[in-house]
Amino acid sequence: MTEVDPLAELSRALGHAFGEPRLLERALTHSSYAYEHQSAGDNAGLALLGDAALALVVAQHLLEVMPGAPVGVLTPSRAALVSGANLARWAGQLGLGELVRLGRGEEQTGGRVRESVLATALEAVLGAVYLEGGIAAVRRVVARLAVW
Repeated sequence: MTEVDPLAELSRALGHAFGEPRLLERALTHSSYAYEHQSAGDNAGLALLGDAALALVVAQHLLEVMPGAPVGVLTPSRAALVSGANLARWAGQLGLGELVRLGRGEEQTGGRVRESVLATALEAVLGAVYLEGGIAAVRRVVARLAVW
């Protein structure tokens, strides 16, 4: 029986083949793991980038589906789509909780299901997608995840 590679499965679910698997591994590395394993970098920078790319993709989508809507309508709509709860839900659908690398303490206190950990991991994955494929790749991934 062939063993399934969980990162390959994640790539399939995202619709993005990672050219640099270490980038995806970093996206799935929580700061608690990086602290315990001094050689590992964490996902914070990628999450920052992914958050910005996601905000851009969502804002563009909202302008397309609600042309002429006032910013007072667009802003809360965007905030709802990129909320921590929504991102954690998407991350859960992708199985990121099982894939994220956590330190012992974070593992023991339920980090695999914690909204902030899941949302950050998803943002970091989107940051990695952006670095490899640009905004068009992020747009494709978000289109697979979002129920507009």
